[in-house]
Amino acid sequence: MTSHDVVNRLRRITGEQSIGHLGTLDPMATGVLPLLMGKFTRLAQYFSAAEKSYTGSIRFGFATDTYDAEGEPAGPDRWPEVAVTLEQVRAAAARFHGEMEQMPPQFSAKKVDGQPAYKSARQGKPVQLKPARIRIDEFVIESLDGPEAGFTIDISAGGYVRSIAHELGRDLECGAHLSRLRRTRAGAFTLAEARPLDELESLAGNAAALENLCVHPRTLLPEMPAVTGDSQTLGRLRNGAQANLPEFSAAPLVKVFAGPRELVGIACRVAGTLFQPVVVMG
Repeated sequence: MTSHDVVNRLRRITGEQSIGHLGTLDPMATGVLPLLMGKFTRLAQYFSAAEKSYTGSIRFGFATDTYDAEGEPAGPDRWPEVAVTLEQVRAAAARFHGEMEQMPPQFSAKKVDGQPAYKSARQGKPVQLKPARIRIDEFVIESLDGPEAGFTIDISAGGYVRSIAHELGRDLECGAHLSRLRRTRAGAFTLAEARPLDELESLAGNAAALENLCVHPRTLLPEMPAVTGDSQTLGRLRNGAQANLPEFSAAPLVKVFAGPRELVGIACRVAGTLFQPVVVMG
């Protein structure tokens, strides 16, 4: 199942056609896939830089062309001939920390000449990708059970965990690929509040029940303070005009509400308590 397949299933469940996801999950991966529905798709731009957390496992012994378990092996399985120890893996993993340049996999959604790289790769065409600047805040090798190393990682948007697995195998001269991946966090969204598709399908047609399962609007974009405006102020903001809001932090952007749940939009601070609307939800 692809991330787009998940979007299509949710469209059928909810009847809402305007749905978008916040960062593709590889088909072999599981875990958190945040989705914006209806007017909330207008907020997508504010989630693009969200850091992500994963758990998973790396299989040593051979690499694959996709850098994960779904790809074609690049050679025979050399385990246990090339067996490595937990200490060796941890020492090799130590360099994957902080800011660095990373080459995306050829089988990825990165656009090359307007087309996803994986489409050219599947056709056997050469793909000229450019390295991307990424940040890894934490990469911990938790265990090594035979050829499988369990890990946790916190990585910036745009980073590929399977590229790390591939490079780790290359550094250890034994080959490796990503064998399992589960996203446990995407920005402020965690597994604790995620809902399985089967649960949502059981509520198809029950709009109120489905809405109750959604993340509360006031918890979205926690870096932005939430402020409630009066009817006159909200009228000005809805019409694109500047207005004063009772907000006294130094935050450049705020979420503007008409009530406990009704998000009117996002406003940008002009000076003091004067704000200009930048996103109006309608």
